[in-house]
Amino acid sequence: MPQLPAPDYPADVRARLEADAREVIARYPGSRSALLPLLHLVQAEEGHVTRTGIRFCAELLDLTTAEVTAVSTFYSMYRRRAGGDYQVGVCTNTLCAVMGGDAIFDELKRHLGVENGETTEDGTVTLEHIECNAACDFAPVVMVNWEFFDNQTPETAKRLVDDLMAGRTVEPTRGAPLCSYKETSRILAGFPDERPGAVEATGGAGPASLVGLRLAKGEVAPGRSTDHVIAPRTPAAGPTDEPPGGHPEEPPPSGHPSSHDAPQKTADSDPDHPAGPIAEEGE
Repeated sequence: MPQLPAPDYPADVRARLEADAREVIARYPGSRSALLPLLHLVQAEEGHVTRTGIRFCAELLDLTTAEVTAVSTFYSMYRRRAGGDYQVGVCTNTLCAVMGGDAIFDELKRHLGVENGETTEDGTVTLEHIECNAACDFAPVVMVNWEFFDNQTPETAKRLVDDLMAGRTVEPTRGAPLCSYKETSRILAGFPDERPGAVEATGGAGPASLVGLRLAKGEVAPGRSTDHVIAPRTPAAGPTDEPPGGHPEEPPPSGHPSSHDAPQKTADSDPDHPAGPIAEEGE
């Protein structure tokens, strides 16, 4: 049996979406490059990407509905069916998992009575496991509509979803104030978040992730005395004596930017498991 054509939006909704879509499309040199934000735009209208939304995107971008469907089903941030007002994602990638993410996810499934990708009976919470969201410093991490809730435990995560379902105010650990899934989708479409506190909100990585940046700026290496200041690397002034492999014959002198990382002749770096001197080739 052939599938019926997708219905169109009501005239007033269509006019409003078209005005927003034209604004988005104008940001790109080629119209088809606007497909990802347009999918967020139609998702903001109905809470998931419907056949109507796919048809809308295809018409405005001069694409086929097959091309739009292929993109909307490839990326996990686009819903294929209706979900809750709050998408609660538990990171179960390696670091969060070993720090307790798996336990949190299992406990929330039991507590909410849902499985991965399912929504609670009251339509408030959709639970899913998510991949790494670059918040490893704060593992295990739970995200609600892509806002961070750091250093969670099964108990704090249960309180979080209980507060969401009860309509109580919930504050993310960092970043912007929490909003609904539809509101989040509109922000991801590229429209400004004008809510009080949203503009001033800041997130950012934790101290462990910023070590490399500190080293690049020549700041003191963490955990080391002020004698070990890491200087920015500069190009060599002339030919070097390095062998073809690119490594110096001897470890750099003490105080050199890389002295603490240089190969050692013994296992001094692991005092709990000492070893004898490393044999040179030919010995």
